[in-house]
Amino acid sequence: MGRVTAPSPVTPVPPADLPGTLGALRAAGHAYRTVKQELRDNLLARMRSGADRFPGIVGYDDTVLPEVERALLAGHDMVLLGERGQGKTRLIRSLVGLLDEWTPVIAGSVLNEHPLHPLTPASRALVAEAGDDLPVAWLHRSMRYGEKLATPDTSVGDLIGDVDPIRVAQGRTLGDPETIHFGLVPRTNRGIFAVNELPDLAERIQVALLNVLEERDIQVRGYQLRLPLDLFLVASANPEDYTNRGRIITPLKDRFGAEVRTHYPADLDLELALIRQEADPVAEVPEHVLEVLARFARAVRESPSVDPRSGVSARFAIAAAETVAAAALRRAGLLAAAPHPPEVLGRAPYTTAGDSKVPFLPSEVPVARVGDAVSVTSTLRGKVEFESGEEGREVEILGHLLRTATAETFRARLAGLDLSGFTALVDEDAVIETGELVSSAELLRQVGTVPGLAKALDRLGLGDAPTPEQAAAGVEFVLEGLHLTRRLGKDVTDSGRTRYGGRA
Repeated sequence: MGRVTAPSPVTPVPPADLPGTLGALRAAGHAYRTVKQELRDNLLARMRSGADRFPGIVGYDDTVLPEVERALLAGHDMVLLGERGQGKTRLIRSLVGLLDEWTPVIAGSVLNEHPLHPLTPASRALVAEAGDDLPVAWLHRSMRYGEKLATPDTSVGDLIGDVDPIRVAQGRTLGDPETIHFGLVPRTNRGIFAVNELPDLAERIQVALLNVLEERDIQVRGYQLRLPLDLFLVASANPEDYTNRGRIITPLKDRFGAEVRTHYPADLDLELALIRQEADPVAEVPEHVLEVLARFARAVRESPSVDPRSGVSARFAIAAAETVAAAALRRAGLLAAAPHPPEVLGRAPYTTAGDSKVPFLPSEVPVARVGDAVSVTSTLRGKVEFESGEEGREVEILGHLLRTATAETFRARLAGLDLSGFTALVDEDAVIETGELVSSAELLRQVGTVPGLAKALDRLGLGDAPTPEQAAAGVEFVLEGLHLTRRLGKDVTDSGRTRYGGRA
């Protein structure tokens, strides 16, 4: 699984030493292979060499990828079934890497016809007339991928093609292939074509794909044009829709040779690996915060309050990591302009400005804290489909699940560690105050020297010499964990600050 990125729109330039004519192509010993043969041969080559067969795909090594590989080796068109955010489109697009890097085509051919295997009467006539002097162009594999997101308004013309009235008016007959404006599927000839959310196609459009999948020809407005298309067709669908009771016609299901079920990350380590790979945070997010978010995503996914049919996308955890990083960056930006408390300024170094000394504080380096995750419950609730009976309680449910994930991470990371030094810091009259706009320096000043702090920070993966911002992130996590395990009291002020102190 992974974030979906489209193939590059920039057309690569072919190497200068590639054959430029049909004669040179034959002399080079080039042999025609179908798309499925290319995929099979190149997949086997990667298997034998030990190379990564599906770069960037996380969590599918032992489950999904073996089934995909069997489908490719068998030459079967396939459909990927899974809930949203399971990396189906990412996996489909990764198949392009198994095509030959460069493949020859008849120069100017709309259907990417191979010089040794022309399809249309016009191309066959051109090959016969030009012979070995036929110009050959080269197509990069990134240009051999077509994709259509199925929508109810998709037409047969979009996918297959339609009669071009202008060409008919020019005197061509309806039986002439030159009268047809080809759609996306024929234009992806000799490549991979993907239909995302296949059941969303209207039934009459699904019928139009039947001949493409089995007979490899196309029908346009009742005229059957025999074109032995060479392509690998792959689709994605939600399992609930991909049934006879859903929105898919049975004959189309029968045309696919393989159905592959995808899934969410099977365990916490895979969820974390996916977040690390795909998230693009604007600030540092410590490992313990990432673990909280990964556990949070898994808890939301398993919650009975969430509709299991829609799923909770892997993008939820990725967006959560980016959101807490943004909260840390916001804190750093606001603290740079905020007035600092006198006790903090009194400890600050001085800079000379003319004849006077002006206290200054180093800029707050943005590092996410566990308290920043609270913003996720409101900003990302739209990514979750709740059961109908939970209307109005969405933020409350997510907040509870976030606290549960934080407590589980606390126990997993700091179990068995003596944290009495933290509980001894506060009593009924003393508190430690933190919050979104509390600087690291201010938080650490309140804490001071705590027995066991170094061991706690080490357990959290912050190292032997953490920065003040990293240390503050660790301290806040310990305080929150002690509260959630009922060893420390907590109160939230009207201004939004959090005060830890007293008994739970």
